[in-house]
Amino acid sequence: MKKSLLALSALAILACQEDAPKDYVTLTGTITNQNSDSLVVRNRSYSKTITVNQDGTFSDTLKVETGIYSIFDGAESTNVFLKNGYELNMSLDTKMFDETVKYEGLGSEQSNFLAQKSLKEEQLLDFDALSAIEDMETLNKTLDGIKSELNAFYTSNTEIDSTITNSSIETLEPMLNSYKRYLGQSIALKQELPKGSESPAFTDYENVDGSKTSLADLKGKYVYVDVWATWCGPCKAEIPHLKAIEKEYHDKNIEFVSLSVDDGRGYKADSKEEAAALAKEGWKKMIAEKELGGIQIIAPEGWQSSFVKDYKISGIPRFILIDPDGNVVNPDAPRPSSDKLKELFTELNI
Repeated sequence: MKKSLLALSALAILACQEDAPKDYVTLTGTITNQNSDSLVVRNRSYSKTITVNQDGTFSDTLKVETGIYSIFDGAESTNVFLKNGYELNMSLDTKMFDETVKYEGLGSEQSNFLAQKSLKEEQLLDFDALSAIEDMETLNKTLDGIKSELNAFYTSNTEIDSTITNSSIETLEPMLNSYKRYLGQSIALKQELPKGSESPAFTDYENVDGSKTSLADLKGKYVYVDVWATWCGPCKAEIPHLKAIEKEYHDKNIEFVSLSVDDGRGYKADSKEEAAALAKEGWKKMIAEKELGGIQIIAPEGWQSSFVKDYKISGIPRFILIDPDGNVVNPDAPRPSSDKLKELFTELNI
């Protein structure tokens, strides 16, 4: 009798152990066209690197605090909702990153909602479309409409964890305000330097080979100016696109000018002059290493140079398009990575 009771007790304990929730997340998946040999899962207080096999598969366990985390594959990332006990299987093709990320398994509905949220925000906050708005009244009305639509989306699924819903609502206003500030500056700039007005000019700015170039030297051609710096990450991200555009339009009626505002920032030196000299050498080195084409010039006083100040440049990269007569076409032109740039060139018959 005692043996039977002991056996039953053992089975009961074992059953309880089997039913006990896992105190970790199981995360598996497959990455197609992977950018890296590992994934990094992290938020402000947690980070873990997961090895990705050559065939794109991965598998690991993570002990986490419940919440939203980012999964990085190289420079790109997506959000995931993790909670101990979840068993998530992720699939992703990096060629269409946000459009293809998908989760299956226990807890997958939370992360799939985050993926849908990202696509919804990307669709509504189309930067090219918003950049085409020419007055603040229209911009404010457009952003108010986006705010209402996103709020409705955030609260559309009552099964979604309140952490996701509350976080989405809390960050919406600051996100839209950042768009309003940036786009408002662009609208003000276009009003101060409207299409057809005489462009501010640069005179005798130094080329990478030591010669000098002025805007007047380029009269008779369109001039696409890229204002950048060697330390600027977003600037460097545009370089492959700029090189491709330069190659495609090399025999057209347009000159591509890259204007560096490198002025010694980030260099340790005993004087501003020494820092500026070091910055100039760094600028030359990057041009050589990245095989940059077009006209490469450097602003003589960095951010304080006349052309930079006249175009109200306070953040980079900035792209400017000037017509063959030296007049403004767009003081805040589309980036090389934007399809809008080629559309503009086509419209101008470049």
